[in-house]
Amino acid sequence: MAITNDLLSSTLYSIRESFVDELYKKVPFLDHARTMGGIEMEDGGIKIQRPLALAEHSSITQLPTGYEPVNIAVSDPLRPAVYDWCDYVAPVVITQKEELENRGAKAIIKILEARTKSVFGLLKRECNKQILGNASLILTDLNTLNGNTGGSGSATGFLEENDVGLQTNVIGGISKATYAATRGWQNQVGNAAGAFSTNGLAAMNQIYLNANAVAPMGDIGLIIASIDAMANYKRVLQAQERYIDPKVLDGGRMALAFAGALVEQDADMPANAGGAANDEYSMYFINFDALKLVIMEDADYAISDFVHDIGSTARVAKVYHKEQLIADHLGSLGVLYGGNTY
Repeated sequence: MAITNDLLSSTLYSIRESFVDELYKKVPFLDHARTMGGIEMEDGGIKIQRPLALAEHSSITQLPTGYEPVNIAVSDPLRPAVYDWCDYVAPVVITQKEELENRGAKAIIKILEARTKSVFGLLKRECNKQILGNASLILTDLNTLNGNTGGSGSATGFLEENDVGLQTNVIGGISKATYAATRGWQNQVGNAAGAFSTNGLAAMNQIYLNANAVAPMGDIGLIIASIDAMANYKRVLQAQERYIDPKVLDGGRMALAFAGALVEQDADMPANAGGAANDEYSMYFINFDALKLVIMEDADYAISDFVHDIGSTARVAKVYHKEQLIADHLGSLGVLYGGNTY
């Protein structure tokens, strides 16, 4: 029986539903972004615009007697952060040669499933390594958390290792330096100074407390650690380890926590080679009320119909995605560096 393009397309649509869910598993940032409210859908727009309250609207007048004139001078406290979308596409391809060598509908469907799984895995890995490390050579339009400009980070990366008040990156078109005195537009920083056993827990605690002290909404819910930093954290806590059940992962497997936040390791955490001493990024502290992965509804891993490719014997469908990482409040986020050595 001939396998029509319509049959292949409808099968691919069915496969997509399970693969999109699977796309967010096994990768801590993507997984928890979905389960902790870090995914936000948009229905259109050329750009993403987020209003930020980076100034005070009015002044307070104390009334010792009640006859004092009230200062009614006001200013607009809102500043728009503007982000461009990141669009990308990957094809699912089946050649006529493969169809002839794998006769039968079931064989073709199995090839389709394998190819689709491969494409979604590729998209997941490329997205994750760009968000965490600024390491993708393809998705360069996708924003990154890695703001270490002395290493492999970006000048538009959200999280810097510079002390609060000294950060200079430009996020959504708004310079951190311009609002150095504003608690909400400078991320929290901790330095384990190459000795996690001595400084790691204190630095983690300081980041957590500082972030939660200024966060307008929510708390740190997720900490993503490098493999070495995770090993150091487990080692220093070995006698006092406590676990919580994240419920949504692998049927209830246990996960290490810090002050109620899940701690997960990820090999895509950036080493930032070429930066200053101890500038390797060891942990990201994430509050998903302040950080969002914005996705356009009609381009959420949207799949096109299969068509015959002109100039070859292949049939091709395309997986299209449109998203961007945006920040609403950088003070709710933090980075620990210098924690990869025990």
